[in-house]
Amino acid sequence: MRIARFSIDGNVAFGAVEGSNPDELVLDIIKGIPFADFELSGTKVALSKVRLLPPVLPNKVVAIGRNYAEHAAELGNEVPETPITFFKPSTSVVGSGDPVVYPSFSQELHHEAELAVVIGRMCREVPRDRVKDVILGYTCANDVTARDVQQREKQWARAKGFDSSCPLGPWIETELDPSDLAIQCTVNGQQRQLGRTSEMVRSIEDLVVHITEAMTLLPGDVILTGTPAGVGPLNVGDEVAVTIEGIGTLTNKVIKRG
Repeated sequence: MRIARFSIDGNVAFGAVEGSNPDELVLDIIKGIPFADFELSGTKVALSKVRLLPPVLPNKVVAIGRNYAEHAAELGNEVPETPITFFKPSTSVVGSGDPVVYPSFSQELHHEAELAVVIGRMCREVPRDRVKDVILGYTCANDVTARDVQQREKQWARAKGFDSSCPLGPWIETELDPSDLAIQCTVNGQQRQLGRTSEMVRSIEDLVVHITEAMTLLPGDVILTGTPAGVGPLNVGDEVAVTIEGIGTLTNKVIKRG
C-alpha cells in the first residue's frame, strides 16, 4: 500500500494512493492514522486536487553516513568500522514539491539521494529477526548537505540540519523488499546518481539494530540509509528529483532564501 499525507481545504489527512497512471491517481482517505489499525473510508479524491505533505512528521531523523563504499571514496573517506550516525531535526523535513532553500551560510550545496525507512511502532533494542515488525514502510529522501560547511566545521549539525535539508516523499510504500532497489538522482533532468540498495555496506537490519541499541524510535521516526556515489552541486533554480524503484519520485526545486 502507498500511504500519502496531504492537505485539502485546510484539512490534513492520510490516504491510500490508488491507480497506476500517474495522471489518474486517487486517494482513498484513511480513517485514523497509519501507525495503528485503520480503515479506508471509501471517500476518494484525485491526487491532483490535493497538496502532498511530507509523508510523516518525524520526532527525529536518524541518518547514516558513508554507507556506500563508492560514495565514501569519492569524498576521500574510508568506510567506517561502525556506522556514522547523525541527526536531522524535524524542522529540516519538507515534502515533494516543496522548495529547498539555499542556506545563506553555504556556497556549496549537494544532493544525496537515499532510501528512507519509516518506523511504524515504538521500539528499542530490536533483535535482528524482529526488524521487519517495527517498519511501516519506505520512502524517498534527499539528504541535502552544505558540503563546504560540513568540511569546515568537522561536524554535521548545521551542514545537514538546516531548514528544508530533508525532503521526504512522495509517499510511504508499505509492501516492498528494500534489499535491491535502484536509486537515481537527476538534476534538471540529467542523471547524477545511480546505485542500488544492495550496495549498502550495512543492511537495514544492521542499522535498526545498531540505532535501537542506543535510543528508542517512535512511530513516524525516519532512518536515512546513506547515499550512493555521484553526489554533486545544486544551484538556485535547479530541480532535483530522487527516484527509487518501487516507490516513486521525490521532486524539489532549489530557491534563494527570501
